[in-house]
Amino acid sequence: MDKIELTPFIGTELTGVTYEDLHKDDVFDELVTALHERELVIIRGIDVTPRQQVDLAARIGRPIPFVLEQYRFPELPEIMISSNEVREAKPIGVARVGNFWHQDSSFVAEPAEYTMLHGVNVPQTSGHTLFASATDVYDRLPDDWKKKIDDRKAWHTVAKRLRIRGEHVGLSTAEYKAWIEEHHPKVRHPLVRQDPFSGKTYLYGAPEYLDSVEGFDANENEAFFALLDSLIQDPEHVYTHRWTPRDLVVWKTATTLHAATDVEPGVARTVHRVSIEAR
Repeated sequence: MDKIELTPFIGTELTGVTYEDLHKDDVFDELVTALHERELVIIRGIDVTPRQQVDLAARIGRPIPFVLEQYRFPELPEIMISSNEVREAKPIGVARVGNFWHQDSSFVAEPAEYTMLHGVNVPQTSGHTLFASATDVYDRLPDDWKKKIDDRKAWHTVAKRLRIRGEHVGLSTAEYKAWIEEHHPKVRHPLVRQDPFSGKTYLYGAPEYLDSVEGFDANENEAFFALLDSLIQDPEHVYTHRWTPRDLVVWKTATTLHAATDVEPGVARTVHRVSIEAR
C-alpha cells in the first residue's frame, strides 16, 4: 500500500488496497490515521458490496439510518442512495444532492462525524466532487476577521436548501416559514473550533447553511459570507475528485467542505452514502 497526498491542504489517496486488505488491522489503522490527519481519504476502484460498505463504516463508528425511508437501500437503512436514475417510472434515490458548498448536516445540533461514499455508477466527465479544508479556510482569513469572529457563535439552518414538497402546495409564505421553524429549527455552533485529533483550528460554517453570526448586523453578515465564499471556492485551494468506478471516499464532516458538480444531461450517476457517528 502507498499513500499519496492529493494536495498540500487536504486529501490522501491509498493505492493498492483491496476490501480484504482493509480487514488487516494495520491497513485499516492507516486509513483512520490518514482520515484524522488529512480530513479526506480516497481508495480508487475498490469492489465493495452495500453490506460490506456498512461493515466498513461500522469499524470507523456507528452507521446511522438515512432520515428519508424511501431513499434507503433495501434492507440496509444506513445507506442513502444518491442517484438521478429512474426505474419502473420511480426515482431510485435522491437526485442533485449537495450541489453547493457545505459541511454535512451543520444545521443539526449533533452532526455525524464522518461520511462515506461508494461510486456505484459514476460518469468520469461530470458529477465530480469538490473538496476544501475548513482548516485551510481559517488559516487564510485576514487577521482582522479572525479577531472579529473569535469566541462568536453562528446560527445554522437548512432553510435555504429545503425543497418544496407536495404537502407544502397551497401554503402561504408565512405558513411555509412557520413549518420550517417548527420542523427544522436553527441551531447554534461556535464559528471557530479545534479538531480533537490534530489540534488544528478550523472555521465551522458555510454560507448556504449559515443564517447569521451572533452580534453581526446585516452588513457584517453579508461581508463575512462573501469572504467565506471567496476563500472556500478559491481554485488554488480546491481538490476536484473526478470519480472512477467503485471509488470509496471518506471524510470528516466538520473539517471538510465539499460540493457536487452537475451531471451532464442524459448521464446516469448513482452513489451510496453512509453517515457515521463516532463511538
